[in-house]
Parts: sequence; structure tokens; C-alpha cells
Amino acid sequence: MRKRRRDGDLADGSGQTPVLRRLMGDVDATIREVLDAHGRLPVSALSLSESDNLYVMGLSSHASVNVMLALEDAFDIEFPDALLRKSTFESIAAIRDALGWLGVVAAPN
Repeated sequence: MRKRRRDGDLADGSGQTPVLRRLMGDVDATIREVLDAHGRLPVSALSLSESDNLYVMGLSSHASVNVMLALEDAFDIEFPDALLRKSTFESIAAIRDALGWLGVVAAPN
């Protein structure tokens, strides 16, 4: 079983944990931020469509694990074994769908 840090710092006085603030933000933007920081892609994630195959775009299997771990931290979730497949991280849309299955939803506009 993996152990992960849970950051509950309320030091900014907002009354919300960083995780809750992140959940209230744009899910797609967070996915793209994580891809830029951990995906080691040769292009910015902002330039990708939601259906572009991330592996074709240069995502390695090692980098996909780093992306998964960063997504777990960003959304305070844990991917179950059933979602630990290449197809889960194949595109931004696939990642968003997996996060939705885990209960992560975009804040209403």
C-alpha cells in the first residue's frame, strides 16, 4: 500500500484546504498543469486537444506513473487497481473520465 502526504494547511485563512480549493477549480486545467510538470512531454499540455493520445505525443510509461501520483496529490484521491491501465492516462479526456469516476467534478460555472 502506498503512503501519501495529506496537506491540510489552512494557513492562508481561506478556511479551505489546498485540496478543496483545487477541486473547486477547473479539472482540465489541473490535468494540464500536472502533465506539464510531470509528463515530460515535448510540447505544452495547453497545445493538446482533449483527445490527443498522450503516448503518441511522448508520454512514457515512467512519466505516466509520475502523472498518476501528482494527480492523486492534486485531487486527494487514489487510483484503484482497476484504473491502473495505460488507457486511463491515454488522453486528457480519459484522465478526466477516470477522475470523474473517482468523484472529482468541475465546479459549476
